[in-house]
Amino acid sequence: MQIQAAVLHAPQSALALENLTLEAPRGDEIRVRLVATGVCHTDIAMLSRPFPVPQPIVLGHEGAGIVESVGRAVRKVKPGDRVLMSYNFCGACPSCQGHATSYCHDFASTNFVGLRQDGSAALSLGQTPVRHNFFGQSSFATHCLCTEKNVIPVPDDVSDAAFELMGPLGCGIQTGAGAVINVLRPQLGQSLVVFGAGAVGLAGLMAARAIGVGLLIAVDKVPARLALARELGATHTIDVSQVADVAAEIRRLTGHGADFSLDTTGLPAVTRQALDALGPLGMCGFVGGAAVGAELAVDVRDMMLQGKSLRGIVEGDANADVFIPTLIRMHQQGRLPLEKLVRVYPFEAINDAIADAKSGVTVKPILRFPHASTA
Repeated sequence: MQIQAAVLHAPQSALALENLTLEAPRGDEIRVRLVATGVCHTDIAMLSRPFPVPQPIVLGHEGAGIVESVGRAVRKVKPGDRVLMSYNFCGACPSCQGHATSYCHDFASTNFVGLRQDGSAALSLGQTPVRHNFFGQSSFATHCLCTEKNVIPVPDDVSDAAFELMGPLGCGIQTGAGAVINVLRPQLGQSLVVFGAGAVGLAGLMAARAIGVGLLIAVDKVPARLALARELGATHTIDVSQVADVAAEIRRLTGHGADFSLDTTGLPAVTRQALDALGPLGMCGFVGGAAVGAELAVDVRDMMLQGKSLRGIVEGDANADVFIPTLIRMHQQGRLPLEKLVRVYPFEAINDAIADAKSGVTVKPILRFPHASTA
């Protein structure tokens, strides 16, 4: 069938809207008509640095849509179902078998290569193959293919308006909320400091508020984002442009250092601040796409004597089949107000959405597709 997609033809170039041919789903594949999709920092990072695989490729990995067609082996969903899509994994390695799918041994090949496992491409532009399957979906398109591993049915009681906002649950929101709920696990009344008040950081902040964190500090350099953090439950905010020693200020606010910290920036210098801000037995989690080969210098003596720990986190340690329904319920209960983070753009304005995300004007862009009704 003919679809429209935003295609990356070369690194550091604007995405081009192209009419592509999409193959019919194979036996284990699911064709989804996109209703909306989030724009994630990972998508933007792929645009602004040399991409690890050849172009052209279709990015996008926070898709929400309607199942149109399924392969003969698919049982999880059926045509007409509303679904969200999350990250991909192999399902066979020790991590996957141990229910730690976000640490799949083949995470890079299953999410970034842009081809099926047999090396084929389901998209083409004329006679030119176009890579797809980015995070098992490539949702910057009117239609995409996914599989049972990374598709999550959406309950019938979710309104159509809410459904359009839920694509980011598949990555950015899952990452931030999961980092707090699944990994750091702060207890009632403890303290948490979040470095970076973007979508991931604010998702972590909302999750922390929902589970009763006592002292909740947001750190950023954009005043509007700090104001939003306060609206979402931060008890304190720190503008890094106004504070000379962020870690010292956190120790002052907490009295002994934070119980937990979460760095969402991907910058080693900020991760070091997040470590320095911890009190005894404190735990720092970090997410974000640090540059390949980036190194972190730590005060080993301080880490040892204070019993501090550092933990890398991918996709919030989340089993999407279990965690995304939990996030949906949290949104329905008013504890995860996604609408406060997002700005909706028409799909054809995708490059404007990306520019606004990069500049900080928009926390979480969501692209709405033409004829996006879920009927």
